[in-house]
Amino acid sequence: MLIGCARTSTLDQKASIEAQVRQLGDAGCEKIFQEQVSSVDIASREQLATAMGFVRDGDTLVVTKIDRLARSVGHLMELTESLRERGAGLRILDLGIDTGNATGKLVLTVLGGIAEFEREIMLERQREGIEKARRAGKYKGRKPTARARADEVLELRGAGKGATEIARKLGIGRASVYRILADAQ
Repeated sequence: MLIGCARTSTLDQKASIEAQVRQLGDAGCEKIFQEQVSSVDIASREQLATAMGFVRDGDTLVVTKIDRLARSVGHLMELTESLRERGAGLRILDLGIDTGNATGKLVLTVLGGIAEFEREIMLERQREGIEKARRAGKYKGRKPTARARADEVLELRGAGKGATEIARKLGIGRASVYRILADAQ
């Protein structure tokens, strides 16, 4: 059975997730798991974990691109090994890689290393660009979201709402709610 796995980093990448699901369906995937979460936060990849649990002997996990599955070579190799132990394979559509053979495994390992290297270089350039802009006085950082809503947090707390409910209602983190409440005391 071909099992698809689609992922985008953010909720506003609706077209991307839809395109991935369409490509996976066109590739013959009978079951498709999809999520919108950063791959950096591996622990919150619930749909990937569910897909990995769903895979059985003879199945193939299919993704559209390598970066939709893993961000690091270590994580990629861990997933590949877990699939191998279950008697399953991995197919990456845009690269034409299938780990069902030795060549596919080799190419996957090499490309995984290149993808990780590319990401590190991109992050390094991003940090350099931000630092340059900061020195030029053009980058002030992200505007604070939670602290700007302190009055609303305090108002909801006064109305008897709990931190979790306040955070959910205002779209901020629960830790931010606790920080605001602590600062108010």
